[in-house]
Amino acid sequence: MKYVGLYSQQRKNNLRSTLLLLLFPTVIVALVLAFCFILAYLETQDSYYYSQSAMTNLAMDHFISIVPWAVAVVGIWFAIAYFANTGMIRHATNAKPLERKENPRVYNIVENLTMTCGMDMPQINIIDSPELNAFASGIDRKSYTVTVTTGLCDMLDDDELAGVVGHELTHIRNRDTRLLIVSIVFVGIMAALMSIALRIVWNMFLFGGGRSRSRSSRDSNGGPAIIVIFLIAAVLAAIGYFFTLLTRFAISRKREYMADAGGAELCGNPLALASALRKISEAPLAARDGHEDVQQLFIIQPLAVKGGGVGGWFRNLFSTHPSTESRIAFLEQL
Repeated sequence: MKYVGLYSQQRKNNLRSTLLLLLFPTVIVALVLAFCFILAYLETQDSYYYSQSAMTNLAMDHFISIVPWAVAVVGIWFAIAYFANTGMIRHATNAKPLERKENPRVYNIVENLTMTCGMDMPQINIIDSPELNAFASGIDRKSYTVTVTTGLCDMLDDDELAGVVGHELTHIRNRDTRLLIVSIVFVGIMAALMSIALRIVWNMFLFGGGRSRSRSSRDSNGGPAIIVIFLIAAVLAAIGYFFTLLTRFAISRKREYMADAGGAELCGNPLALASALRKISEAPLAARDGHEDVQQLFIIQPLAVKGGGVGGWFRNLFSTHPSTESRIAFLEQL
């Protein structure tokens, strides 16, 4: 099977990355506005001067004072995470740069495959770990990186390792890595913002946030306040779930099949990649749950590797990777 659709997939992934970047500030502003109305409600609900217009005016006052700071802080946070992602991933996984003299076998495999497809040589990192895994990362030619574990290099033969490296190089060629980085940063910031918002609201309930609320008033209205807090938590949780699904759609499992097809074409042996995936999925150390923040980058998602029954089906349903069995079957048909 000839690998086709490279430039089409690049355009799709670039478009998805752009849409996520455009949606990001819009959602932040909308959430800040909603949170300001929640704060205004909690501050005015027991006031003798409460009215709908008073609450709205108070919410808009909060919004005007908060939103510039929120956008600035989140923008700086996003920029740092986006452009420093290579170092962050390397730190999270304890990866180290690999030179040719340190491991000529791995270096030569990567170099030969890049020459075959006419792409620039990426950085090569290695993780000193018995786990069997590999991933690609980076947002541009200067930061594109292929990372492998020592356990993977020891377990696979040259053809199998070439298939895995080809899979990761195809992710780079398809611009999958850029899309993944945007998605990971995006969801990470949303999770942090939800945690901060819930803490602020909870502290307001514990220590009082109304301008004219007495302790007895807070005690007498504790029930409704708790209901409001739980409703806020439910809404924020729903928002978090929505963005998690958005990320899952953005990094569709289809990209793994395309990377498998591209890797099979680069190494010239689909069965070698199928054999590698089988070895990785069957190894006890392949399914460890470490490095949760970057699991989406792995060639096999740890949580999706093992586990049958309803629980396994549910995890795989929302997994960023298709099942290993289906990927092997796909490769064996090429």
